[in-house]
Amino acid sequence: MRDIEKLLSGNRLTTVEILYHLPDHPSLLQSYVWQTFDRAPDYPRLQRFLEYWDAHIEGKLHSVKLASAELVRPADFRFASGTYYLH
Repeated sequence: MRDIEKLLSGNRLTTVEILYHLPDHPSLLQSYVWQTFDRAPDYPRLQRFLEYWDAHIEGKLHSVKLASAELVRPADFRFASGTYYLH
């Protein structure tokens, strides 16, 4: 599916920051940022990614921060408060 088709079908641009413990130094945290198109509010692609992380990557998850933005939405119009002419 092309990007525009994803956006029109309700997908959102989703950015995730994952903090995880380093396997060799568990007291240190590392940050990983991941961005994809996903469907709110369930975020199935993110869920699969986190399940994969938990099963296959040694770094234990500390926290996950999620930000999502609807890129296709109704236009926002504002009317001018006056008319100005330039000569």
